[in-house]
Amino acid sequence: MTPHPEPLKTEVGVRELHDRLSSYVQHVHNGAEVVVTMRGRRVARLVPVNEIDPLADLRARGLIREPTTPRHPRARRPRLKAAKPVSDLVADQRR
Repeated sequence: MTPHPEPLKTEVGVRELHDRLSSYVQHVHNGAEVVVTMRGRRVARLVPVNEIDPLADLRARGLIREPTTPRHPRARRPRLKAAKPVSDLVADQRR
């Protein structure tokens, strides 16, 4: 008699996920989705990675758009000079 492995679940606790991680990763690689729970509460979802460009996906979903004007570099600001060393200023504030 050959023991049959228990089928993989669509919702799994962290402990079981830890014990059978490679099996669950392969399951997700094959197209499945697995929800991870901690103490019965859903905390994460494992889904296959799409090879699509993430920015293209966000653009297609209408969540971002291309800039309408070119970006201008920040104008150089003059560097500030402290009257005393910063350590002295901090020490004065702590008194």
